[in-house]
Amino acid sequence: MIKKLLLGAMVSTLSAGAVAQTDKSVSFEPDTNRIKSHLFFLADDLLEGRDTGSRGHDIASLYIATEFSKYGLKPMGTDGYMQSVEFRKAMLEQESPSFTLSTDSGDVSLAYPKDYLTGPSLLNTASQVSGELVFAGYGIIADELEHNDYQDLDVEGKIVVVLSGKPKSFPSEMGAHLASGSQKAQYAVDNGAIGMISVTTPTAEKVRPYQSRLSYIHTPRMAWLNENNEPANSFPQLKGSAFLSEGAARKLFDNAPLSLDEIYAQLEDDKAPEGFALSGSVSMSKKSKHSQITSPNVVAALEGSDPELKDEYVVFSAHSDHIGFAKTVKKDNVNNGAMDNASGTSVMLETARLFSQMKQKPKRSILFVAVTGEEKGLLGADYFAHNPTVPVEKMVADVNLDMPILTYEFADVIAFGASHSDMKASVEKAASNAGIELSPDPWPEQALFTRSDHYAFVKQGVPSVFLVPGLKSKDPEVDGSKVFGEFLSTHYHKPSDDTNQKFNWDAARTFAEVNAQIGYTLATQEQKPKWNKDDFFGETFAKDRK
Repeated sequence: MIKKLLLGAMVSTLSAGAVAQTDKSVSFEPDTNRIKSHLFFLADDLLEGRDTGSRGHDIASLYIATEFSKYGLKPMGTDGYMQSVEFRKAMLEQESPSFTLSTDSGDVSLAYPKDYLTGPSLLNTASQVSGELVFAGYGIIADELEHNDYQDLDVEGKIVVVLSGKPKSFPSEMGAHLASGSQKAQYAVDNGAIGMISVTTPTAEKVRPYQSRLSYIHTPRMAWLNENNEPANSFPQLKGSAFLSEGAARKLFDNAPLSLDEIYAQLEDDKAPEGFALSGSVSMSKKSKHSQITSPNVVAALEGSDPELKDEYVVFSAHSDHIGFAKTVKKDNVNNGAMDNASGTSVMLETARLFSQMKQKPKRSILFVAVTGEEKGLLGADYFAHNPTVPVEKMVADVNLDMPILTYEFADVIAFGASHSDMKASVEKAASNAGIELSPDPWPEQALFTRSDHYAFVKQGVPSVFLVPGLKSKDPEVDGSKVFGEFLSTHYHKPSDDTNQKFNWDAARTFAEVNAQIGYTLATQEQKPKWNKDDFFGETFAKDRK
């Protein structure tokens, strides 16, 4: 699970109208032995950490498809239950990066990776760019917030220098979207830039110190390939990029209208620094190696019972991949991903079985999607959202299951993103049917709503929530917040996220029951979910939905 350290949306006014006509509640009886067997298989060493494109993940996908078939669900992939996704994988040749700053005082070369970082190019095996420099603040354009870092700047054919992050005053989730790397690249391209240099800030250093980034320099980049065999979501106009340490960044601001320290002082006061031309120019080059891999999404549907509403789909999503082998000399080098996300996938499978056994099926159809490539950047979900096997406008909601911590009996659930649509009322009602409360996002500053597979559906205008067990425990001796924190610090993305953890199968049963209740509520309520009026995500992504 990429992201992930936590996020959310402040609870807003909710509409109960969407669930007012829901059929009377039904009961679900999840089988904990089934959940356990799914989880123990998917997290076994034999699957070698289920890395995207690996044999282990292929086995996991076949297992999921076989379970869907066992339940009598309709295959909804492009080849039976499978939807194969072609990916390009790029690796940086570590000896190749070059960065030269040229000024009136002469040339200065920065050392990779001591002074700056750069990643492999998905577009070219050899990349080179040279250009004059323009500082463009945070590099963000947000009309909704009356913010435009490119106003009155000429960056045509030049390399933009932008601060990492966003202004403190930006709303957390909206700001996470506006300040994402892909959005900043889009703003730069829209204004004619040919390269982009990002500069660390004091805030960035507190959250993720430059030194800690060095552990990831050998990490590949991946993108799914479109029908023209081109990497999706790429920017050919940007010929080069780099991320500078504070010390290296200072060299760019020598003889500038403002020093880097003066800019940092403005950030401390939450002022948006105005842009200006920097003296000198930069030349960057690097080499990358490309390869191609294939990995499947697994898709199945339970057909609804209503002659008209069965053409609408409530979607359950969960990622089936993890991160493969750990780079360690220890004997245990398999990142099993038991919680991340064998647990979520197992609960989704049990939810699918529960629906398949219902005598009276819900009115709307229910689509189950086990996606690949989440750990590589939400790639499988993004591919499915752009290449759906049902019309995207017929997907009325997505409920995403990612890394539920199933080690204590929880008394509440958290639905990240619920406050953006009237799904909040639906989820609250469904949770109460399972004897569980709905709690607000405890980590709004982390913007988790933008950091898991559901966000690919959000960007196609689909109201979505990211559901996890809450922090309230039924056992007064257990502090859910402490348990969650201990998992993140001890097991997250490590070989110890395996089946030796102390699972609480009653918690697994409850989580499956809550998910079934949510799916049933959404699939039977009279009105399909709607974005809240004037919600940023609804306004940005759902304007053209019918």
